[in-house]
Amino acid sequence: MRCTEGRSVVFIGSLKRELYKTGKQMKDMLKLGLVLALYAMAACVGLAFVYNGTQTIIADRQQADLEASLKELFKDGEVFEPAPAGYGTSANPALVFNSTYLVSRAGTVIGMAISASISSYGGQLTALVGIGTDNKITRVKILSHSDTPGLGAQAASASYFVDKSTKTTFTGQFAGKSVRDPFEVKNDIIAITASTITSRAVSTLVKECAAQAHEYFAGQ
Repeated sequence: MRCTEGRSVVFIGSLKRELYKTGKQMKDMLKLGLVLALYAMAACVGLAFVYNGTQTIIADRQQADLEASLKELFKDGEVFEPAPAGYGTSANPALVFNSTYLVSRAGTVIGMAISASISSYGGQLTALVGIGTDNKITRVKILSHSDTPGLGAQAASASYFVDKSTKTTFTGQFAGKSVRDPFEVKNDIIAITASTITSRAVSTLVKECAAQAHEYFAGQ
């Protein structure tokens, strides 16, 4: 009987020690889990601050680039403000107007700048088009594209000339053109060599922007 009681006491003591060890291990694991959770939370908060800060820097940079591009279109422009809300829609499913700005000098509107995107050979192509109140193109600037280097990408090149004698770039040939012009490749528009699709895409985009500006000026 004493032997049995002794074994029971030993067993109970061993069980208590195991339970104590298990409890301690669980506490240690909970502490570790809590520490890891706090580290993870701190990391997330840090990343959020970095992301927000980066997004702000990117947004500021994009705004600065846009203002510089607008100034290229209208060198004598003083104020660039968004056109009235709801203005600017295209019936062409391949083309989207992104943003429209009225350009003023000395309190008088002198033109309109329109950012638009269209499906080109390599994907979306985005350009900024300046149109004066005389309904003539002031300048065209390619903002982004995915066309083939050495071919369609020449649309944005400052060193590729469609007319070498006058050093006229592809987009440079649009300057001075009237909204009433056809804007047709191989007619009044010189195509980029071996890049007819890109050439037509840009020509269509410029023509649509010119028509939008003309419609707005006619209603004023």
